[in-house]
Amino acid sequence: MRRTSLFLVGVAAGALVAVAAVQPRMLLIGTAAEAAASDTYRQLNLFGDVFERVRSDYVEKPEDSKLIESAINGMLQSLDPHSSYMDAKNHRDMQVQTKGEFGGLGIEVTMEDGLVKVVAPMEDTPAAKAGVLAGDLITKLNGDQVQGMTLNEAVDKMRGAVGTPITLTLVRKGADKPIDVKVVRDTIKIKVVRSRVEGGDIAYIRINSFNEQTYDSLKKAIDDLTAEIGPDKLKGYIIDLRNNPGGLLDQAIAVSDAFLDRGEIVSTRGRNPEETQRFNARAGDLAKGKPVIVLVNGGSASASEIVAGALQDQKRATVLGSRSFGKGSVQTIIPLGQNGALRLTTARYYTPSGRSIQAKGIDPDIVLVQDMPDEMKAKIGATADATRGEASLKGHLKNGTDEQSGSPSYVPPDPKDDTQLKLAVELMEGTVKNAAFPATPSKTTQAN
Repeated sequence: MRRTSLFLVGVAAGALVAVAAVQPRMLLIGTAAEAAASDTYRQLNLFGDVFERVRSDYVEKPEDSKLIESAINGMLQSLDPHSSYMDAKNHRDMQVQTKGEFGGLGIEVTMEDGLVKVVAPMEDTPAAKAGVLAGDLITKLNGDQVQGMTLNEAVDKMRGAVGTPITLTLVRKGADKPIDVKVVRDTIKIKVVRSRVEGGDIAYIRINSFNEQTYDSLKKAIDDLTAEIGPDKLKGYIIDLRNNPGGLLDQAIAVSDAFLDRGEIVSTRGRNPEETQRFNARAGDLAKGKPVIVLVNGGSASASEIVAGALQDQKRATVLGSRSFGKGSVQTIIPLGQNGALRLTTARYYTPSGRSIQAKGIDPDIVLVQDMPDEMKAKIGATADATRGEASLKGHLKNGTDEQSGSPSYVPPDPKDDTQLKLAVELMEGTVKNAAFPATPSKTTQAN
């Protein structure tokens, strides 16, 4: 017993020695942590001192809320170009964009000579039913002059609760006097997907952004085009993601999944390894294995690049156009109650092969840069659009030494001048051959 007791004591003494040996290190770590915390508090005290000095001594009395908001924005903007603070109004606007529907009139508008000009009324909306026409100039909203309002202010005034009326005063070409039109607001769905038949047997689908309506709208477009062309006659799909700035991650995953039967779509990786998430395709290809061409350019960013990267890596689609924007980060929206929300970069995303496209972009399988008209080059500068891309943004997340600039984002308004679309159609029709088309689906692509 005595020997055993001595052994246990010996083991305990050994443990105590070990603790004693590391104790100074633990003490140093604790001291360093305390010093760091103390330094942080000193900096916060400095902020408080500056804040009070500005409040009391600035030449004009500032608004406290604006000072705080500017300070928060300054902190977030120092992280990267995509982290930001949204006040309550901006947060609501963001929610409208991501939801894809709002109470409104159903008109696309622009600003012209200080007045709101109707680009086009959306089909089957209150504005269209009330007789609003493309080209109409809106001079008054409920009797209030539009002159002097910004476009956003006018749009905010036209939006509102479903079922509420608003009177538009319109100046119309050919009309002797202004026309008052009463329009009752209804639920308006943002048209994020537009589709048409190309060449009689090719399904063209343009995705403008990724909001809550995108996948359902894509599925409907595929169903409608298949019925119009005929499943046996349909040669393939052209998915146009040019100038699509992105949007919701889950919608990018769903759109990618629409064309995939299996395999990884994307992975996201945060600061800690345990935060890594992988998203895989489920069985069921809405395109039934038909060839797919994805169009991208320098304006294709974020969610667009997730779709292009997934279909490219899985050899499900041929990517055509010019290098994409290169935004390879994920932002999380963190609500702050009545104070708006925080948009914070929380992860990077990676394509199925393990590529990070951050500040690099997606390189097309077939490179074709769309020519820009000389008059447009003269207006914006010949090289203004050529440097477009994440890598050109101040404070962007770095991604090694081989970062790439973006590419032009010009898309001609007339399809007859669209060389990228023309080539996609010719590849589908078989009048032009390229080794990259059609893509052969991969069964072995794995993430690194």
